[in-house]
Amino acid sequence: MIFAAGHAFTLFLPFPVVRTGGIIAGVPVAQNVLTLPITTDDLSRVGEFLSVHLDNSLTPGQWAHSLRPTWTTSHPDHGFLLESDGLVVGVYAAFYSETRTADDRQRAVCNLAAWCVLDEFRHHSLRLVRAMLAQRDRELTDLSPSGTVVPLNERLGFRHVDTAGALVVNLPLPTRRRVRLLTGRADIEAVLSGADLAAYRDHADSPAARHVVAVVDGRPCWVVFRAVRRKGLRLFASVLHVSDRDLFRATAPAVYRHILLAHGLPFTLVQTRVSGPGPWHSVPLSAQRPAMYLSRTGEPPESVTYLYSELTQVPW
Repeated sequence: MIFAAGHAFTLFLPFPVVRTGGIIAGVPVAQNVLTLPITTDDLSRVGEFLSVHLDNSLTPGQWAHSLRPTWTTSHPDHGFLLESDGLVVGVYAAFYSETRTADDRQRAVCNLAAWCVLDEFRHHSLRLVRAMLAQRDRELTDLSPSGTVVPLNERLGFRHVDTAGALVVNLPLPTRRRVRLLTGRADIEAVLSGADLAAYRDHADSPAARHVVAVVDGRPCWVVFRAVRRKGLRLFASVLHVSDRDLFRATAPAVYRHILLAHGLPFTLVQTRVSGPGPWHSVPLSAQRPAMYLSRTGEPPESVTYLYSELTQVPW
């Protein structure tokens, strides 16, 4: 079975091997396998496939719900699937988005997400990869590739995103009196504006995203994080987005305290390019789990955002 998007990757073979039953002398037995876009009507059966064969910590309904983005996109589909005799035998899910860059250009992105193919159909796996790469009008991101997927992505031209940062111990330190934390939707919408407000509304209902806004003297810093597991332990928050890095430096202790007391997570993983350097009570990390990016327009890897991706949508 082939796993990607942050899950255990058991085996990847870009070509068939000699085995009995499905492949004879390295040649696959004839199979009627179709590569099809994942439509909204397919999400229930794709969700069932991923729950059974990839990660059963999410129910079929949770998978199906997670794969439907909470933002508006011009793209009608959700990745690609392999179908044999009417059954789903492989999935490469994706999240599509169109956002504006700082210089007001449109940026169209395809975020590669859950990838799973049944053993007996693994010689068709690259058909899903080719379908993704054929989308020449979009930047491609792979923000949580499994270990064996990384060298494959490198061969395909993906570049690494800098994930250096720190592991922060969330301490219940007293917070400055002038720091006010907001978590309710109405309160957050009242202090955000412009692009931040639009992005917040796109993610307010995202299943994996958690939001807090720290306000100092009327100036807001919007922070997005998610709960993550390390070595099977769900003890960590991972910061995905910070709207004002300079203000975050001053308000971070209040945010870490909130993550500990309100969400029960004793540690937070931060990346320097997202939130700035870690505080004094953190352990530096030269790299964290890899994130990768294939640009079609020359945009640098540091421009990659973790918003509009499976990291905000899929609560594995």
